[in-house]
Amino acid sequence: MLAALVYDERAYPDDILRQVVDRCRARGWRLAGVVQHRSREAGHRCDMWLEDLATGQQASIFAGRGRGAKGCQLDEDAMLQVVSQIERELKDNPKLLMLNKFGKVEAEGAGMRDLIAQAVWMGIPVIVGVPVRNLHAWRQFAGEMSAELHSSRDVDVWLARTVDGAPSVGGLGESHGRVDEPQFQAGDRAIDRIRPRAGRPRT
Repeated sequence: MLAALVYDERAYPDDILRQVVDRCRARGWRLAGVVQHRSREAGHRCDMWLEDLATGQQASIFAGRGRGAKGCQLDEDAMLQVVSQIERELKDNPKLLMLNKFGKVEAEGAGMRDLIAQAVWMGIPVIVGVPVRNLHAWRQFAGEMSAELHSSRDVDVWLARTVDGAPSVGGLGESHGRVDEPQFQAGDRAIDRIRPRAGRPRT
């Protein structure tokens, strides 16, 4: 029901997530969530745009600080708008929720963290990009509920297990599937302490 696509900070899995989106759309699946697009211009590393998978609209969640700025400053109002939009989309019972990143904000207890809990409570499968540096925080949040994926093949296996009629994404890469399912103490996960707000659970 819940999966972390674990990646090295130097190699964001754009291709894996984008091709999964394309195949899901080809099957006519309703998607919710966001994928990210970064500026290709040198000196603009904070220029990141989030594409809403339900509407196709793009929005930036970082304040514009100019070329070559050191560090990225989150635009809290923009983040709130993105989260509110995804909350509305969850009410339409999407087949899958995809979120670009369990980042520093989520690791600290804010951002899109509540969305993940709401979707799980509603019975909606969730896949989230998780950088290695935030993996410990993710494990504290999700506990044994989360599988850990490391390749395109892993994503394929997880979709086939989790989402009814999952599309084949085996052509995304040549690696062999390895879906890690860490064991944690039951009840020792932060996700259980989030009170869901969206809709009612699926039966």
